[in-house]
Formats: sequence, structure tokens, C-alpha cells
Amino acid sequence: MKHYLISEIIYWVIAVISIFSFFENWGINENRAYIFLGFSVLSVFMALFRRHFRRKYSKKN
Repeated sequence: MKHYLISEIIYWVIAVISIFSFFENWGINENRAYIFLGFSVLSVFMALFRRHFRRKYSKKN
């Protein structure tokens, strides 16, 4: 169960870094900024998905 928590934290870290990169690239290269925005949305979705299954499996045990 510990690896689910670690992967969830990694997804949150990726989301924060991607949001920071989005704001950093907004005025310079807007196409790259949109890519980082997509990565951040995907990372948040995956973190919440992992959290759901981590809680589901912990309730079974």
C-alpha cells in the first residue's frame, strides 16, 4: 500500500512543477505553456485516481 501513496505524492509534485512551468512559459512560448497545463491537469487526475484506489484497497483490508 505504501507504493500507492508514493506514486500519489509523485503525481502531486509533477502537477505543481507543471503549473509553475505553465506560468513561467506563458509570455514566452504559449504552445509550451499549454502543454504544461495539460500535464498538470493529467497529473491531478492521476493523483486523485490513485487516491481513490488506495482508499478502496485500504477499506478492504
